[in-house]
Amino acid sequence: MKVAILQFPGSNCDWDAEHAVQDVLNVPAKRVWHKSGLPAETEAVIVPGGFSFGDYLRCGAIARFSPIMLGLKEFVEKGGQVLGICNGFQILCEAGLLPGALVRNDCMEFRCLNQSLRVENSNDRFNQSKFGSAISLPIAHGEGNYRADETVLAELEANAQVLLRYEGNPNGSINDIAGIRNQAGNVYGMMPHPERAVEPHHPCQDGLPVLDAFLEPIRKNNPIELSAS
Repeated sequence: MKVAILQFPGSNCDWDAEHAVQDVLNVPAKRVWHKSGLPAETEAVIVPGGFSFGDYLRCGAIARFSPIMLGLKEFVEKGGQVLGICNGFQILCEAGLLPGALVRNDCMEFRCLNQSLRVENSNDRFNQSKFGSAISLPIAHGEGNYRADETVLAELEANAQVLLRYEGNPNGSINDIAGIRNQAGNVYGMMPHPERAVEPHHPCQDGLPVLDAFLEPIRKNNPIELSAS
């Protein structure tokens, strides 16, 4: 197995992520239960969307204490690639693997739509040269309003750690932030769902290059031609 997809009680995008990685991008992937250890052969991790532990207490606040998170933190410290999507982004923030927090949308409504996004030049894998300046990805969240204090926000901007920004902010996120990375450049979090934009029957296929960019370190010897438009 190359890609471990973490599965918590309430995860609902784990199957979508597995399909996108394994069936579309042809990279071996497997769902791993939160009470298990992170498999030794893991080369990348996706923390998928959903409602881990029913979003009780606070989104991601309970999942951060799951047994597998200890292995995930050790994986990150060794430079392993990690992507948190929607609830996965919330979990990574709660676990301290990404800065800031996700709170209730300022509109106080659950937002589910195809969202236009601006691509930032964050690092060599996530930048406009790979995706163009704008992409569109589905969003589906009630707590996607990214917040950070002034010091953290200044560091994110100064270090080019912002991946994506909303066009027409749907949730009130500060500085229109839709996705960020850690300073080391191996942990990524985003509210939009790239795994829901990989098939011809999806609203678009803009999620393909996003996932491929994330998986690039483990795919250099096994490239494929992407069909995203």
